[in-house]
Amino acid sequence: MSQSISVSWSTVEAQVPQIPVQPDKLSNYDLILRCQEGIRPDRVAFAELLRRYQSHVDKILYHLAPDWQDRADLAQEVWIRVYRNVKRLNEPVKFQGWLSRIATNLFYDELRKRKRVASPLSLDAPRRMDDGEMDWEIAADNPSPDEDMTTREFYEQLREAIADLPEVFRTTIVLREIEGMAYEEIAEITGVSLGTVKSRIARARSRLQSQLQTYLEA
Repeated sequence: MSQSISVSWSTVEAQVPQIPVQPDKLSNYDLILRCQEGIRPDRVAFAELLRRYQSHVDKILYHLAPDWQDRADLAQEVWIRVYRNVKRLNEPVKFQGWLSRIATNLFYDELRKRKRVASPLSLDAPRRMDDGEMDWEIAADNPSPDEDMTTREFYEQLREAIADLPEVFRTTIVLREIEGMAYEEIAEITGVSLGTVKSRIARARSRLQSQLQTYLEA
């Protein structure tokens, strides 16, 4: 006589070996969730997250500080801050925007420390406003020493002017003009309306124009 044995699904599931999913097979969202588990972020998942977004951080820092020799150190500090604060990110889907803010804020913090120290500036990384209000490109292929000096002074003044903007203006102008994000993307990242984003960008441009008018006329 056979005897039936009752087996629950949980028992069967416990007996089946669980094959962990490799981090490189996970979506960005799942990677972030894995990094938010436990006391500290999962190191393997975090390393994969870094691999995927390192170029994004490098791009931001290059546009903000093309001639800083220690951009790699800044990038490392960005990821240290991400590692320490990733658990505070309430919406993993907005990770890239959150990462962008960490990188830009770190740059401005560092810039304030260097305000009184002149640094050489690249002529290969001009800034240009989309709407034509400000054109910072250099027309001459071979600028004279005087033009070179004026350009260097202008870029330094520009960086300081951006750093002096109120944070809400500074963030929107960098996301728009440095990172090239659409107004809608900026509105989503900053959590304000589309009209507010456009207003902040317009006011930021106006402030920059006012502070840099001498250089613009030159």
